[in-house]
Amino acid sequence: MQDVIDALRDANIDVVTPLDLPDFDDVVAAEEEICVPLYPDFKEFLLTVSDVICGSMEPVTVADPSSHTHLPEVAAYAWSIGLSREQTPICAHDGGFYAVTIEGSVVYWTPESGEVEEWTTVWEWAREVWLVS
Repeated sequence: MQDVIDALRDANIDVVTPLDLPDFDDVVAAEEEICVPLYPDFKEFLLTVSDVICGSMEPVTVADPSSHTHLPEVAAYAWSIGLSREQTPICAHDGGFYAVTIEGSVVYWTPESGEVEEWTTVWEWAREVWLVS
């Protein structure tokens, strides 16, 4: 995990208005808003790297409710188009969503084809998908 965090931090792009890193209260507020407990690795992901900007993907965030990547808004939309409530979206991409399952794995889901790929953990997904996007 730490090697992925370090790699993401190294790849972070400086921008005029950087993202804020959430605190634990931000994560709890997001959980309460979506009425779903977040998988522990996903919580750690949000607390350590959700302020990183790299590659072409924009994972969900929880620090700024007005952001287009704010988890409650992304989740509401993903669930409204068919993503299972047992999966929490971590990133919208190409008409589908990468989502964390209740077991902690990550799947890529689209409305047309359902789940099409899977990664063991959010950290494996971050290394193999987000970091190289």
